[in-house]
Amino acid sequence: MKIFKSHFWYNKRQRNGIFFLLLFIVILQAIYVYVDFSSDNKVNANTVELLAFKYELDSLKRIELEKRKPKIYPFNPNFITDFKGYQLGMSINEIDRLHSFRKKNKYVNSTKEFQEVTKVSDSLLNKISPYFKFPDWVVKRNQQKQKKQALVSGVLNNNSFKEPWVQNITISTSDINKATQQDFETINGVGEVISERIIKYRNKLQGYSYTNQLYEVWRLEKSTANAILKVFKIYQKPTIKKVNVNTATFKQVLKNPYIDYELCKKIFEFRDEVAELQDISELRNIKDFPLDKYDRIVLYLEAK
Repeated sequence: MKIFKSHFWYNKRQRNGIFFLLLFIVILQAIYVYVDFSSDNKVNANTVELLAFKYELDSLKRIELEKRKPKIYPFNPNFITDFKGYQLGMSINEIDRLHSFRKKNKYVNSTKEFQEVTKVSDSLLNKISPYFKFPDWVVKRNQQKQKKQALVSGVLNNNSFKEPWVQNITISTSDINKATQQDFETINGVGEVISERIIKYRNKLQGYSYTNQLYEVWRLEKSTANAILKVFKIYQKPTIKKVNVNTATFKQVLKNPYIDYELCKKIFEFRDEVAELQDISELRNIKDFPLDKYDRIVLYLEAK
């Protein structure tokens, strides 16, 4: 009987606890629904502190975005890969045009030529071209072209120069031994390569002593040489440093622009045979000596 009463009392207490818990939950829900917790005090978002914090946050975002952008370093545009082109903003067609051009073993050597080959827009070209890095010799050549364009100052006043083979560009001199590369390029048919060869051969000769030496320039067409000689003349023969054939070394004699290895060998064999040449004209006595080149060969040799 006591056990039954004790159990009944425990169940009653348990039911009362559940009842009060439910009542408490209902009261909280009612408060949440019907009581206004909002405040009339509004937060001012334009305070100096908040604006400064917002500005700093925006700055950090911009810095982070800049860090995520791929950095562009100077590069040769001839070697742009598919991935590099994609990073630069080039389209597939623009990249393919460049690769097709390169497959022909050709190179773009200027910003203008790059655009002509790839057909990129002006806006993209202006964006990426500051990073183009061409070889030094290309840069030098482009600078020479710019200097040549700067020389253009009008029609020549001298009627003797107003011929179809002469472009309307002034020249600094008509002396073939003093003319510059740009001077030679005023002749139609003479470009950068040919004018450079003319000057290189002139340096090798120590100056043109005969006008027909111009025909010896490698791959210079006779008609072009004739056009050059209508404008450029030899006004004073160059002073050539001669080599004593009796004391010169093999290499010194071989530097003569008209003496090859075999002829040099014959000259030294002849020198050993006669002990010493008394006069440079004795070279004519050498077997198979090229007499047609004698006048040119002795420009650089003497016998003392």
